[in-house]
Amino acid sequence: MIRKTIIALMALLATGFTNMQAQTTNTALENIMTRTSVRQYTNQPVEPQKIEQLLRAGMAAPTAVNKQPWHFVVLSTREQIDRLAGANPRAGMLRQAPLAIVVCGDMQKALTGKGQEYWIQDCSAATENILLAANALGLGAVWTGTYPMDDRVKATCEALQLPQHIVPLCTIVIGYPAEKPQPKDKWNPANVSYGVFGGTK
Repeated sequence: MIRKTIIALMALLATGFTNMQAQTTNTALENIMTRTSVRQYTNQPVEPQKIEQLLRAGMAAPTAVNKQPWHFVVLSTREQIDRLAGANPRAGMLRQAPLAIVVCGDMQKALTGKGQEYWIQDCSAATENILLAANALGLGAVWTGTYPMDDRVKATCEALQLPQHIVPLCTIVIGYPAEKPQPKDKWNPANVSYGVFGGTK
């Protein structure tokens, strides 16, 4: 009787664990599919613990040879953010946002030679992680590009007093959303090949 009870409890626990795994997977996929660019924000500041969670998410990104060639500049005061706003004509939403994170590549940490360019992929992965984390935390965010536009890079470097070995890739504008844009369905089977280019299932 005891043995049967133990077996039944183990089966119940296994089922619960499987259901929990499925729920976690569904939550992760839902977060990916519901992420969208938010460009209007309330004046509510983003809490310091959430800022750290965003940064931790960014640093959890994959990186070539684990070089982690990134540096994050956090701007959370009106003066700091307004100073950056003029550096990118496509980032006007900065003027009402309570938070910005500038994702930069650190050339002193990057690979050497041709592999140095992997810093762009690494920092892009970190950027997407931050965007997904923002969505999961109830925040709105938008990726605004800087590199490789020379004028934006120069203006951002000047606004943030970046040393020569730090290259700004993009600015993530973040805040509590004052709008609810609908996510775009970007699934297009025409963009997929199987086996070789143009190959079908």
